[in-house]
Amino acid sequence: MKRQSNCDNDEDLWFLPGPIEEEPDDLPPGPRAEPPDTAVIEDWAKAEGVHAARLARVAGRLGALDDRLLRGPEGWRHRLALIEAADLSWFAGDRVSSDRLALWISMRLSGAQDDPNALARVGWAVRRLTGGPGPKADLAAFLDRRDPENIEGSAERFEDRAGGWLDVMAAAAELHPITRACMGFHLWSLAGLGQHGDQMEAAVTASRIAASDGSGAIFAPLAMGGAGGLRASGLPTERLVRWFDGMNSAILTAMRTLDDIEAWTGWAESVMAQLSGRTPVALRKAFSQWPLVSAPMAEAMTGASRAAVQRNLAWMEASGLIREVTGQERFRMWKAAGV
Repeated sequence: MKRQSNCDNDEDLWFLPGPIEEEPDDLPPGPRAEPPDTAVIEDWAKAEGVHAARLARVAGRLGALDDRLLRGPEGWRHRLALIEAADLSWFAGDRVSSDRLALWISMRLSGAQDDPNALARVGWAVRRLTGGPGPKADLAAFLDRRDPENIEGSAERFEDRAGGWLDVMAAAAELHPITRACMGFHLWSLAGLGQHGDQMEAAVTASRIAASDGSGAIFAPLAMGGAGGLRASGLPTERLVRWFDGMNSAILTAMRTLDDIEAWTGWAESVMAQLSGRTPVALRKAFSQWPLVSAPMAEAMTGASRAAVQRNLAWMEASGLIREVTGQERFRMWKAAGV
């Protein structure tokens, strides 16, 4: 026998859902699924398009420098890195001269007037401009910066700030590396990555990004020839045109430096052909790698005795290959003549 339901119609089934009514769409919009800071990236993309001819010219010059360094001796990269780091230190306000930098890098020698923090910053710059993984792999390791184990709850972690900057850079992957480097440099402080010496950090990071497509040039010169591109202000279009022009000038300075040292090396080989032993060869190499060389530096780099080093330095100076630049009796330094 069929049991009769107590509910004669659907209206009595109060537990069933009723017809769906559309609610007014007056809620605030949720987060959009799009790359971070899209408007900022679009501004830089438009600026890149406006200055496409300038970008092509500077990219071509950087490619020529990359090819020349790929075919040249390793010491050329080292020499350019020392010059760039010293020029960057003046731009950043540390004002580490080439001779102080050479002594610090080669032998960790410093004077009472030297700022140890400034020397540490420029020493970091030389290391990052001469090799090692770039900033894309691990920005914290690249910068030698880590969050402390205990951090205040209200303080934003460096890892988070770095992650935000890296996200923007990744979202701008369609931009040319030179443009992306400029954008990253100018967004550095806005991303909260600034601290004392942050201009040095930002410039070195940008120089590595700009040369990331190359295989000979580890960095793109930015400060040689005046660091004009690093002092730009204004809209992305204005910043980018100065960045291109400044990098173009710096690359030309780097190429002239390589021309000079290549010519000097050939001349030195010819003049020193009459000398025997390994010390003359080692000294030629030292002067091709370092803008300035002292007797203790030469002794440490060549492994020769002090007497052999001083004898060869005196011979090279008398032959016109090198010249003394300090004018002192002690702590004297020499440089390759005409370089």
